[in-house]
Amino acid sequence: MIELVVVISILAILAAFALPRFAQLSEQAHQATIRATSGALAAGVALVKTQWVSNGFTTAQTDVVGFGNDNVDVSEDGWPTSVGADNTNSAMNTGRCEEVWLGVLQSNAPTVNGASPEYVISLSGDDCVFTYQPDNQGSTIQYDADTGDITTTVN
Repeated sequence: MIELVVVISILAILAAFALPRFAQLSEQAHQATIRATSGALAAGVALVKTQWVSNGFTTAQTDVVGFGNDNVDVSEDGWPTSVGADNTNSAMNTGRCEEVWLGVLQSNAPTVNGASPEYVISLSGDDCVFTYQPDNQGSTIQYDADTGDITTTVN
């Protein structure tokens, strides 16, 4: 009987130390998801610009050939501005933010529309802001179509 009590006590002590560690894993997984998505968006934006440069362009273009489905539009500096709208103006709106998100990230993009999207789109000035929803911490990925900068804020 004493051995059983000792084993239960040891298990209780181990659980007291392990439980907080497992609770942090969920938060770390959310943070890693945000950083990975931000990195994928930054890489996609850079690839669009690279394709624009390699095509020999120096002005705004619609439907950059050689990237994705050949339908990404870029500003005069080569940064993605839309997909379906044929709009090369870098002053973004939420519809064009969604187009860039889906066009640059392509088939495995996290959801930005529907009943329970992973990211909600808003604007900060004329920059796209994608706010991560699953953890309700207000973490964001911001895209500036003027400069191609991706800024990540993980809360």
